[in-house]
Amino acid sequence: MAGGPSTPELAAAVADAGGLGFLAAGYLDAEAMAGQIAAVRELTDAPVGMNLFAPPEDEADLVAADDHGLADYRRRLEPEARRLGVDLPTSTIVDDDHWRAKLDALIADPVPVVSFTFGLPQPADVAALHGVGTRLVGTVTGEREAEDALARGMDAICVQGPEAGGHRGTHRVGADPDDRPLGELVAAVAEVVRRSRTSDDPTGTTGSTVVPLIAAGGIVDAADVAAVRRAGADAVQLGTAFLLTREAGTSPAHRRALDEERDAVSASRPARGTTVTRAYTGRPARGLRTSFIETYGHVAPAAYPQVHQLTKPLRAAAARTGDLERCHLWAGTGASRTSEGLMSDVPAASVVDRFAAAFDA
Repeated sequence: MAGGPSTPELAAAVADAGGLGFLAAGYLDAEAMAGQIAAVRELTDAPVGMNLFAPPEDEADLVAADDHGLADYRRRLEPEARRLGVDLPTSTIVDDDHWRAKLDALIADPVPVVSFTFGLPQPADVAALHGVGTRLVGTVTGEREAEDALARGMDAICVQGPEAGGHRGTHRVGADPDDRPLGELVAAVAEVVRRSRTSDDPTGTTGSTVVPLIAAGGIVDAADVAAVRRAGADAVQLGTAFLLTREAGTSPAHRRALDEERDAVSASRPARGTTVTRAYTGRPARGLRTSFIETYGHVAPAAYPQVHQLTKPLRAAAARTGDLERCHLWAGTGASRTSEGLMSDVPAASVVDRFAAAFDA
């Protein structure tokens, strides 16, 4: 929930209600991240985690922007820039989102839990974070990534299904995300964890540490919770369900779109629905359908963060003017499936309470 929706107030409210609130370090530098940590510590004494974007490890994800067709995509977007009165950047770079500085800051001033998306930390960084008492969570979208997360020493694994809103946490920018439903992915990753334990302890008698599984993606009601628990999940992670809470930093345009989607679904009127696109950032991400996605989704290159940088002025101008057809409106499938999962201006604690009751049922 980087880029605005995640706030210290939201993380603290979730933590105080008995959940594990998370802050989002994505798109922030180390100083801004530290400011978020300081702010949440003023609000709560409960544990709060931090999520980081991991930089690419594969050389194929580090090639020059021109090799990704960025110049052609920029030409296609020029009419949109003129319409919104903004200039598109003439160059883009592959950056690491201040990765090293953030890790150093979290080692110097630890938080209880750090989670990673888009990849995993190097073994030396895992050891350093473990050395200051931090538990680590790796986001995975399939079995191979789960194997890598176990090999890197993650303390828990977040299994992110295709139903999830926002970016899919694939470890390769150009990878086509696994489209198996969340329950199937959880069951498949649970089997990976089981095999790993059996391999480490063939007799099954030494009490090897169990790596908990967290299910994420499209979870909006008790039936969703029950389904992922049956598949092997130990916990659930929520994003879209918090977007309309009063503590979230969701933009007014984004809130309006979600309100309209909820109202349409409740009234059985045609709704936008959600889809996965690279149009806004170059990485697969799920959001409400827009004309921008329909026009550019099929030609957007698999280049992150270059496409994110390229479209940033467009998205900012659209958000300022309330132009929903050009905004990125991240949301999971639950936004279009039921109105129960999206209540406007409710306290985040009420969302935690509702899902805690579902989890304990």
